[in-house]
Order: sequence, then structure tokens, then C-alpha cells
Amino acid sequence: MSDIPTREAVHTQRVDGFGTVRFLRLDPHADAATVHAWVREERAAFWGMNGLSQEQVAEVYAHLDTLDTHHAYLLERDGEPVGLLQTYEPEADRVSECYEVRPGDIGVHLLLAPVTSGATRTGWSSALLGAVASYVLLGLDRRRVVVDPDVRNEKAITRFLKQGFVAGDAVVLPEIDIPDVHLPEKHAQLAFLTREVAFPGDA
Repeated sequence: MSDIPTREAVHTQRVDGFGTVRFLRLDPHADAATVHAWVREERAAFWGMNGLSQEQVAEVYAHLDTLDTHHAYLLERDGEPVGLLQTYEPEADRVSECYEVRPGDIGVHLLLAPVTSGATRTGWSSALLGAVASYVLLGLDRRRVVVDPDVRNEKAITRFLKQGFVAGDAVVLPEIDIPDVHLPEKHAQLAFLTREVAFPGDA
């Protein structure tokens, strides 16, 4: 377990029927075991870290932690880790080569923790996505969220569309191969959620 209670949350939200969700800045080393346990599973294949060791996962997020444009957060529900959120500035990401970035855009990647054997969690993805939308659109005062799930990840695409995202183009994100980062080419489905749609009263 990481020392979650000692960290101040950047966002805390009570979700009716779900619990209290807290967003904690990811500690690349303290949280490495938790994150590695999630990303090494086959269900997380689209996250792109299946073959990495715990140390390599820590190194990836330690590098991410040095960037001003990309941030990672551990999401917890009532004190238990339930997800990994990454936010990024689209103009500083390869996705900017595939769509016209608008002022106020923010990109997100969300990985949900695996379900405990024998447990059910109806509504979890909707509750967490709602909290994410609240944080990035209201808390960070952004106008629109962009996501780019792999086109084969039908479960994630369906989840976003149910949450109010509108599908954009299917695109090919170019390969990135620089000293600290290697990302293979990715066939992605863009989708967008505006603040007007997510929070009509706060638009």
C-alpha cells in the first residue's frame, strides 16, 4: 500500500450511491506496485504497459512527473485505489497532429482498477468518469475533454459515449521515438465532451 492518507487530494467529490472520490497526485515510486498490478493484466493491454516491470512503470511515471504538460493521478474511493487518471495538454501531445486543438481543450486517459474476484461494481465507470469530468472541466476550468481510446477498445468507447462524449474521427496517432519516450503508432477513436453538455448550468 502507498502512503495515500498523507497526501493532500487535488480534488475531492462525494458521489451519491458511490462514495467519496479523491484525486491524488501519483507518486511514481510509492504507487508503482499498485499501478503495475493493474497495467500488467491482459484487460489493460490498450494501456500499453503489459510487458513492463514494476521498476519500468515507476520510471515511466517519474519521467511524466517532470513534465508541465502531462500529469498522473491515483483515484481512490473511500480510501481504496480504484483508478489511474492521466491528463495532458493536447497541443503538447501527438493527438494534436490528428485534430484541430481548441483553446480550453484537455486530454485524459483513464484506467479503472480490476474488479475484485466475485465482486460487482455497477455504475463505477460512470461515477468515476463523472468525477473526472467535474475535476477537469470545472476544477481546472477547461471547455472540452478529448479522449483517444484504441479503436479496438469497444468497451472504453461505449463507456465514453454513454457519458455524453461525441465521437470524432478515427485517426492514426503517429509513432513517437525519442530518448525518453517510445510510443508505437496507434489507431484511435477520438471523442469529445464539452462543458456545455456535461454541466449545462456551469457552462
